[in-house]
Amino acid sequence: MPDYFEIDRLVEDLAKLYSTACATSWFKIMGTKRPTKEEFRNKVAEFMEHFEYTLAAFPQTPAADQFREHAKKSLENEITRVLAGENQEVEKRYKYYVDYN
Repeated sequence: MPDYFEIDRLVEDLAKLYSTACATSWFKIMGTKRPTKEEFRNKVAEFMEHFEYTLAAFPQTPAADQFREHAKKSLENEITRVLAGENQEVEKRYKYYVDYN
């Protein structure tokens, strides 16, 4: 099994660094000061799914296909964690957003 350390770390931090910032900005633009936890988690997951566009940019080779499959499985696992409320960074960001609006 090839070493996909970098992509594993990226997928683990995707919600924290990218998707929560995008979701928070989306709610601000929409004027939604108090989304439910479920709404917030769903929006974070939606932005996480956009990462598949990046994965599609890799070449169409057997090695890249294996890499993409690994990354997609990791992404699916992280999205499942977000939607279940198991990603503590997303939960903290939600609380911060609704408490300060």
